[in-house]
Amino acid sequence: MTSWRLGVVSFLNARPLICGLDADPRVTLRPDVPSRLAGLLDAGEVDAALVPIIDLLTHERAWRIISDACIGCDGETLTVRVFSKVPPERITRLHVDGDSHTSVALARLIWRTVHGVDLDIVPWEGDATAQAALLIGDKVVTRRPSAFDIETDLGAAWKSMTGLPFVFAVWAAPVGLDAGPLAAILSAARDAGVAQADQIAERFGPHAGWPVAVARRYLTRRLRFTLTPRAREGMTRFLELAKSCAIVDPHRDLIFA
Repeated sequence: MTSWRLGVVSFLNARPLICGLDADPRVTLRPDVPSRLAGLLDAGEVDAALVPIIDLLTHERAWRIISDACIGCDGETLTVRVFSKVPPERITRLHVDGDSHTSVALARLIWRTVHGVDLDIVPWEGDATAQAALLIGDKVVTRRPSAFDIETDLGAAWKSMTGLPFVFAVWAAPVGLDAGPLAAILSAARDAGVAQADQIAERFGPHAGWPVAVARRYLTRRLRFTLTPRAREGMTRFLELAKSCAIVDPHRDLIFA
């Protein structure tokens, strides 16, 4: 029997995608924050990983998308937000969460397209004197920064700008890996997780510091877990913009299984 080592996002948003996999003898899970999963795949420490989509087009990687399961949104996310002390159009320097890659690129594109501003990007170190900070994941709900009065949800901003869904992360593996059997496992886990999203919110939300009602709304009404044609359109649009702004190599394209 083939066994698979999977790098998985350690946030609540990935729970519906890995439903039941912790008990599947064919699978070993390696949880980490999104920004480190690409490195695990680069190093061969996992066979496939739920990686930020921006990482599929960087560092000369030969990866392909192996599943129709994803982490995305079609509007507000709740957990990908810019907190600021000034209105969005006046932000010039953005302190960014080291857990994310795709969200940093998304913020740069939104500010350049909507506000005509090329953001100065610096690491977020919890500095309360910062003008603005981009944070992602559970901490946005459980450890909201109190020094900022204004919030910009990047999923909502993208929807307003393009009218499209946004995809933050996909299952990827090296091009040479035969991931056909794994694709079926991942789709089945996603389907089970979406069907049990209420129970997942109740079980895992409190352990991550979430109020159950907020966790339930997040998993059932805010996030999207299937790479639909519209989601692919949004992903393609994002990568086109990233190429035009020299965020990624303009000669690279996504590869699908």
